[in-house]
Parts: sequence; structure tokens; C-alpha cells
Amino acid sequence: MIARCAAAFAIFLAVMSSSPGLRGADDNDAKRKSLEFFESRVRPVLVEHCQKCHGPDKQWAGLRLDNRASLIDGGESGPAVTLDDVSQSLILKAVRHDPDASPMPPEGKLTPAQIADLETWIRDGLAFPEGAKVGGLPKPDPNHWSFQPPTDPEVPSVRDTAWVRTGVDAFILSELEKKGIVPAPEADRRTLIRRVTFDLTGLPPEPKDIEAFLADERPDAWNRVVDRLLASTAYGEHWGRHWLDVARYADSNGLDENVAHGNAWKYRDYVVQSFNDDVPYSQFLAEQLAGDLLPAEDRQTRERQLIATGFLSLGPKVIAEVDEKKMQMDIIDEQLDTLGRAFLGMTFGCARCHDHKFDPVSTADYYGLAGILISTRSMESFVKVAKWYENPLPTPESEAAKAAWEQQVTAKKSEIEQFIAAADAKVRETLPEGAPAPEKLETKYPEETTKALKELRDGLAKLEKAIPEVPTAMGVSEARVSDVPIHIRGSHLKLGDVIPRRVPTNMRGPETPEFSQSQSGRLELARWLTDPRHPLTARVLANRVWRWHFGRGLVASTDNFGTLGDHPTHPELLDWLAHRLLEDNWSIKALHRRLVLSSTYRQSTEVSPATLAADLDNRLWSRFNVRRLSAEEVRDSVLATGGLLDRTAGGPVLTVPNRGYLFDHTSKDLTRYDSPRRAIYLPVIRNNVYDFFQLLDYPDPAVANGDRSSTTIAPQALMMLNSDLVMDAAAGLAKRLADEGERDDAAKLDRAYQLAYGRSPTPSEAQQQLAFLEAARRTVSETAGSEQAVDPWSILCQVLLASNEFIYVN
Repeated sequence: MIARCAAAFAIFLAVMSSSPGLRGADDNDAKRKSLEFFESRVRPVLVEHCQKCHGPDKQWAGLRLDNRASLIDGGESGPAVTLDDVSQSLILKAVRHDPDASPMPPEGKLTPAQIADLETWIRDGLAFPEGAKVGGLPKPDPNHWSFQPPTDPEVPSVRDTAWVRTGVDAFILSELEKKGIVPAPEADRRTLIRRVTFDLTGLPPEPKDIEAFLADERPDAWNRVVDRLLASTAYGEHWGRHWLDVARYADSNGLDENVAHGNAWKYRDYVVQSFNDDVPYSQFLAEQLAGDLLPAEDRQTRERQLIATGFLSLGPKVIAEVDEKKMQMDIIDEQLDTLGRAFLGMTFGCARCHDHKFDPVSTADYYGLAGILISTRSMESFVKVAKWYENPLPTPESEAAKAAWEQQVTAKKSEIEQFIAAADAKVRETLPEGAPAPEKLETKYPEETTKALKELRDGLAKLEKAIPEVPTAMGVSEARVSDVPIHIRGSHLKLGDVIPRRVPTNMRGPETPEFSQSQSGRLELARWLTDPRHPLTARVLANRVWRWHFGRGLVASTDNFGTLGDHPTHPELLDWLAHRLLEDNWSIKALHRRLVLSSTYRQSTEVSPATLAADLDNRLWSRFNVRRLSAEEVRDSVLATGGLLDRTAGGPVLTVPNRGYLFDHTSKDLTRYDSPRRAIYLPVIRNNVYDFFQLLDYPDPAVANGDRSSTTIAPQALMMLNSDLVMDAAAGLAKRLADEGERDDAAKLDRAYQLAYGRSPTPSEAQQQLAFLEAARRTVSETAGSEQAVDPWSILCQVLLASNEFIYVN
């Protein structure tokens, strides 16, 4: 224990002393997301259940709930919310029906999800649009920049033409030159290959690949590195994980019944393969919205397309909801919200109860889109506990097994019929001549015959229950085509005008599609979204890819291109990238090349005082941003460096059957995270995300998210001290060093640095680490032979794995 504690303290010092500074989520971004949450999840509850008695017209008990100040001031019973003790807020106690509060609303208790949303809203700071009440907000702007079709600007002229490698550089340098800013110098080759290897694969570069790049003097050496990484299977695993954030992927339902999404892994593997195959984004989008409606030339293509529709099915559902129509509309609302955020950067969910308060999306637009999804089969049954729909994926093997089973059933039925016929004949022979036969001759069977018949029928029943299982995948199919009436205040109990299926009317560019009466309209919607004239689809994707490479989007609010979102720092560059995406047939790999081959991407993180003064937040991209690895990258890198990473790809991850219960907050947790495979192949359980990932800003898998936060907090360092994962990987690295042959300490240290950091230690580092090793040996010798004895090299390896240089990329 003494040895481990001493090592832990040394590691803690190593981690904290090298910290590049605390990083918190951007305040404006957090505020925007809080307002979006209020508009989509809280405002509808206040309007429907609270405002009638506690709004501008009535203030029962002196309480108003239509502005932030009144919530805090409260009424006759005191403040409605208590920000420093959220769970004791009177409004929460009332809606929870706590015994010491008046139960609200009087017409019936809110759902658990609604109560949880109210608590989240208060806990996150009680977001309310400034100066606004529930009834009045600024009008949306249909002329907002993102609702206009993108232009195709000319590449600007710059003075320093030698710096321009791709069109990206011309746009960036043009703005820098206007401000008199000189770009940062190019990063050294070791830094560059570590940066691009993590960016494209999520794994650290192998020392042999680093040395090969350093020795490659060909002018296209960098291009070759990029092409090699884009061709690796690790690329699809890493970039597929980016998309799974957006698709709110999870291996469980979450909410009230946290049952297993036992076949969700097929969608995950579809996404990985799509990125590796560089499937055009237009096709990728269409397959996810309407794969079942696309033509297929063979069984494999059809299977792929059906699996892709899992995108619409993966969302959390209140499957114990007793009001089946409400459940259906809640599911459609979640699908619309995800679809809007993922493909358009729009918050359609805000228009369910009222016209969107910030963007030109009307309630009629919302229910026009809802008609497309109500004409889509997402659920097998709405009866509690409801079941989501799964598309059958028959294979030659499953079809052959089913045919054989059907033959067995037919043969067994024939055998029973023949047995009964023979038995009946014997009974008739025993009847007196002229006597009428009983209605059921079986009642006259001898005991032995009755017993034999029962055995035959039991065998048939058992055989019929043993129907061969046909593989299935979460997804959707067609339902009865119908339009949806406006649900006044979002309630299916108060209906207004029926709205024909349609797309939002304020999106300029593509022609409005016509919807047939024979199909849901998902295919028409997909074609409208991928129309080259659409103002949002290509822009949103180009911005996502930029954000995942550079750490912040050209539009910082990657999931919100509406009026609450940020304006682009380089609007012409964004439009230029969107047009290049279209020219390249929606190729994401081509977009990668445009970005990572640029001088902009190859800048170092160095910054001069003058540049810092002129571009403090690096919004002009005058340098490269230091980036902390994502949760998955940290975990996979720890295992890879320790020689423990299993690169097996694909397949199921859960230990329970499809729709089986695997986690609740009281007695059940059948989740395991001890697999050595890549993080993308670990289970994603809603309400029970892997704690290692939670500490490293893993997103909520119930909500679409293309912009993870990146924080630095003390518990992260403590986790690197105490995690079994890190300690096992450190022991693995020590073993790896020992297994590579007899080396002196200096040689082993050099190899450890190459594996962990992609470089050799500096002379001062080598001196310090070797001294640390000797000190660790002396400490460990004191516990020799005890259960607490620790290999000194394992301690040193943990220091390397826990350092900031390991988990940050320059």
C-alpha cells in the first residue's frame, strides 16, 4: 500500500503540474443549449399544466410561473425554486406529490419524464429567455443567413501565396492578413503525425509509423500518411463514433423501462462500415430515413438499407406509457427533434406546442413533418410494455431452417391426423350396430391411445414453439398513410386543423416535394434534404467535420443553425466547403483531405503575444488548438500503449437477450465494461454510462450531440490514479517493455516514451524518470513479498499514461 500511495502521489503531481489549464464548456454554448432544452422540454409543460392558474391572467396563491424572477420570488408559500437545494424546490415537491406540498397539477400527476425535465431545468440554472415571459418572444427571422441557399464564392487572393496549399488556406489567410496576423509556424513532423493519427483513427501512432514518416523525404509524404489512415478500419470506428453521438446511439432504451436494444449493434456496425466505404453522405442520409423504400440489387444491399433505418428507432421511449396515442406522438416528437438536429441543425421539437419562438418553423410545419412519421411504422405494439418494431433480415441459412421446421410441423400434424383417423376407426368398430357415434370419438379412446395422442400433441406444441429465429434489426417500415391534425398545445386530446404532409415552408432553395398517397413520404423528405440547393444539409455536415478536426465549428453551435445559434466566423469558407462537398459527390473522405492537407491544419499550437492579443479565442484560426482526447481515445490509447487492445471489430456486446432488462437504479446491473476491444464496441447504457467515460465528458446518449464538451477537473486525475483500467494497462506496458528483450533502464525508458508519446525523453526527463524509478524500487523493496508489492516499472508506466502529454494532442 505504501508503494502504491507513493506512486499515486507522484502521478497526481505529474498530471496536475502539466495541466494546460482548466477547460470548461463555452458559456454561450451552455446558455444556448439550456434555452433549447427549456423551449422543447419545459415550456410545453408550463403552458399546458401551469400557466392557466399561475400565468399573466391568474396568479393563484400569488404565484406566477411565466418568468424567471417570479419563479424565484414565488408566492404565498415561498420561492417556487431553490437553486442551492434543487430537490427541495416547492415546484418539484408539488409535481412529485410529496406529502408536505399541495399536489400539482390538480388534473393529474406529470409523467416521470416531465418531472425529471423540470428538475434538470432548475439544476442547470433555470434558463429563461431574457426579458421574456412564456407568452411573448421576439419573432423569428425567415431571412436568417442559414435559411438562404449557399453561394459558391471565389477563392480569395492573398499576399502570402506560398502558404496556401488548399482553398481552405486562402479563406483563412485572407482574414488573418486583414487583421495583420501571421499564421503560426508549421508543427514538427512528430506532432503532425500524432495529431492526424488521433484525428482520423482515434488511436496513437505506432513508433514504426512515426519513424517511417520522419524518414520519408518525398514531397507527398504527408498525403501518403493521410491516405493510409483513411484506408484503415480504425478510421470508420473513430469517425463512426462521431456520428453515433449525433444519432443518440445506445444499447438500451433508458427512461422508465431500461431494456436492451439487443440488435442496435447492427446499426453501429452499419455506420462504421459506411464511413470506411466512404458512402456518399447523400446516400447515408437517405438510407437512414428511407432505406426500406430504396431499390436494392441484392440481399446484402437490402439488409444494409433496413439496418440503416435504425436511426429513427434508436431514441428513448416511455414504453410503459398507458396512453398509447401520447406514446406515439412522443416518439414522433423525439424522431423529429433528432432528425432536425442531425441533418439540419434545427430544433423542430420546439414547434410541437406552438410556433417556434426563435426560428421560422410553424406548428403547421411540425405536424406536416409529423404526418410523414405517423405514416411510418416505428412500433410493433403500443400496449404496455410497448415493443419497438424490428425489420426481419432473413438469410439463406435462416430461410432453410424455417423451411425445414415447416416440413417438420406439417409431418407432425399429418402423423397426428393419421393417428386420430386410425383410433376413430377402432372406436367405430366397437359401437353397437346402428348406434349413433359420440360427437367426440376421443372420449371413447382407450387409456393407452389417449396417452399416446397427448404425447403426439405435446410434441407438436413444443415443435411449433421452436420456430427458428429470423435475424432482425431495429428499424422502421411503412404504415397506413395519414395526415396529422395540429395538436393544440401539443395535446392529442385537443385537435385542430389537419395538416397535409409537407416540409417547412421557409427553407429556400429546393422545390417543395409532392407527397403521394401510397408511401409515407420519407423518401421524398430524404431527397429534399439532399437536394444540392438545400440551404442547410451540406453546410451542417461540412461544419461538423470541421469541428471534429479543429475542436470548434466554423459555426460554433454545431447542432443549431437557427437564430439562437452562432454566426459563422468564415461564412464564405463554409459555403465553399459545402459546394466542394457536393462536387465530390458528398464524399466525407474528400472533405477530410481538403482539411488535413491544408496549411491551416498543419499549424503549430504556438502563439505570439501579438497574435494572442489580436485573436485571443483563436476564432480566426491563427494557430492550432490544443485538444484533449475524447473519453474513447483516452481509454483506447491506454489499452493500446499497454499492449492490451483487442482490435476485433463488430458484433453484439450485451449479455442479455433483446428487450431484456439489464439495468435499474436499485437492484439490477448486468452491464460489463471490462472488454479489451475498442470503446465503440462497449455497451452504451442510458442512465448508466461507463463511469470512466462520464468523467471525460461522454455525451448523454439520449440526445443528439455533435459538440462534446471538454473539461478538466480534479476527478479526472484521480481516476487516472485509481482506475483498474489504467493500472492494468501500466502493468501491460511494463510487461511489454520486459518482453522486448533485455535492455538497460535508459533504453527501456526511451522505448516507453516512444510508445506513450511518440518521442524520446529529453535528457532532463530521462534523469528525473530514472531517479523516480530508483526511488520507487527502494519503496517497493520495503514491501517485498507482501500482497502490496508493485513492480517499479508499472508505477513509472502509470506516471507516463496519466500525464497530460498522453491525453492531450498539440
